Amino acid sequence: MLQSLENLQAFIDSLGAWGPIVFLVVSAASVVFPIVPAGLLVLAGPVLFGPVEGTVYNYIAVCAGSLLNFLIARNVGMSLIERIFRPRTVEKFLGWTRSPHFTRAFAVAIALPVAPDDLLCYIAGTTRMRWRTYVAIILLCKPWALIAYGLGISTLVMRFLPW
Repeated sequence: MLQSLENLQAFIDSLGAWGPIVFLVVSAASVVFPIVPAGLLVLAGPVLFGPVEGTVYNYIAVCAGSLLNFLIARNVGMSLIERIFRPRTVEKFLGWTRSPHFTRAFAVAIALPVAPDDLLCYIAGTTRMRWRTYVAIILLCKPWALIAYGLGISTLVMRFLPW
């Protein structure tokens, strides 16, 4: 299935109406359980479903996963985060939470396609950030990273790298 874009596209097409649903569930799960890099699925969305539909699916899935990360961290705390991510990386980003400008820095990091968003969303759940503030940041800032990463990189990959 993963040997060619045509095979992958044929598999998604064979699922019919379930294809986008399966993509959404797997993409959201990759944000919550960072075993498979979610970035790969963000690239796959526009390739499999077209630029607009794929970006919308990415937005829905990544936002859903990010919101779950916050809620999980809010209820479970640092013990889970320390098991999922490398301690050195966790400590590095925990330093951000001590800044009075954490909310602003978090929003910028979510808008840019370079930060470890999954970890940052979990860490935000351990802070005093209000749910309403977090949701607004995710819903308003996440599209910019998805457009840059999902559309931009997938276009370059499809243009210059054969599958």
